[in-house]
Amino acid sequence: MKRRTAVLAAALAAAVLICAAFLLWQRAHAQSAVTAAVYQYGELVEEIRLDQVTEPYTISLAGEDGAENVVEAAPGRIRVASANCPDQVCVRQGWISDASVPIVCLPHQVIIQVTGGDSYADAAAG
Repeated sequence: MKRRTAVLAAALAAAVLICAAFLLWQRAHAQSAVTAAVYQYGELVEEIRLDQVTEPYTISLAGEDGAENVVEAAPGRIRVASANCPDQVCVRQGWISDASVPIVCLPHQVIIQVTGGDSYADAAAG
């Protein structure tokens, strides 16, 4: 009986190790879609798959009272390249490539939010 128990325990341990190795391999090779959603005045203007962008390009957003924002998408990242708002917070934020922090131009009501991919927010930020 002891030999049979040892064989079953070894088979069970091998099955657990194979499953764990498969899950680790799958996690390491998973490609999650990284998508940037560009909103203006609460409306979705453009949705960009950042993981599929091959060449940098720009999108011009014109708003009320002469508001202008130029959004630049590049492989794996996005930013507000220029804006004629007074504070330039959205421009100074620079490139984003994950869901940690969105880009917000409050005077022109433009929001760029990235979803998918890896987020580097800590546990306290949620």
